[in-house]
Amino acid sequence: MKRRTLVTAFAMLLAYGTAGFAADGEACKTIRLSDPGWTDINSTNAIASVLLEALGYDPQIKTLSVPIGYQSMKNGDIDVFLGNWMPAQEKFIEDLQAADAVDILRKNLTGAKFTLAVPAYVAESGVTDFADLNAHADKFDGKIYGIDPGAAGNANIQKMIDTNDFDLGDWKVVESGEQAMLAQVARSARSKDWIVFLAWAPHPMNSRFDLTYLSGGDDYFGPNYGGADVYTLARTGWAEACPNAAQLFRNLEFEIAMENEMMGMILDDGEEPADAARAWLKANPDAVGPWLENVTTLAGDPGHAAVTAELGL
Repeated sequence: MKRRTLVTAFAMLLAYGTAGFAADGEACKTIRLSDPGWTDINSTNAIASVLLEALGYDPQIKTLSVPIGYQSMKNGDIDVFLGNWMPAQEKFIEDLQAADAVDILRKNLTGAKFTLAVPAYVAESGVTDFADLNAHADKFDGKIYGIDPGAAGNANIQKMIDTNDFDLGDWKVVESGEQAMLAQVARSARSKDWIVFLAWAPHPMNSRFDLTYLSGGDDYFGPNYGGADVYTLARTGWAEACPNAAQLFRNLEFEIAMENEMMGMILDDGEEPADAARAWLKANPDAVGPWLENVTTLAGDPGHAAVTAELGL
């Protein structure tokens, strides 16, 4: 009888510990997320933030360029980054790993791609490979349109120019934000002007524009037209200090179609990322269960029940 009582008491203690005590300390309440200003990371950060808020956390999204974001993680000023595109950002990861400054929590997206592209009417005129670009330098005005300054994709383009690979030594990379680049693509497409630019999936640009990804850039963007995987990173020690929040990030896995849908809501419908995330979650409540497996609120209550109640799922 005594042994049975002890076993029962221990089981009750475990259950109470799961339901009544905080899985993370109060120091874990604020979670700092880096966002380079890309719509895909706007989307995934929004999903994570809406879930975290419903769990009692205080997510803070900081808009930082890619190199500044990584440096901030190295300095301990950023906790989590959902946008480690590989292999394009391999140099940044190697630097962080050499400094023992980062933990890789999981791969959160497969099937992405990231390389140069042209409008379909340019491809139909004979530009389908990196090696085709320089023969039409005048039509392109010797420019390749990139994204935000410091981004790995821009650095890859600049490396091609610096080494005169594909005879691109006299070309220039135009650095701008994602939206500015896409606006330039839209202007060029309306007038049928020639343009070559960084393109990637997931992104609504793939349905908004009739575009063609260029072959031949494997040495700079990887095989399969810059085939990429996206990883979730945390600063070293954060996951150990905040295991419950880290479990949520270890659970978060996204799909191309889901990110395309959310990015379309943000870019095409003009919704704020958090509003788009709430709308997507309400339309897809079945996604929440796997994401909240073994996750509690900050106060230690069952996470799934708290989120569904808070969001009305």
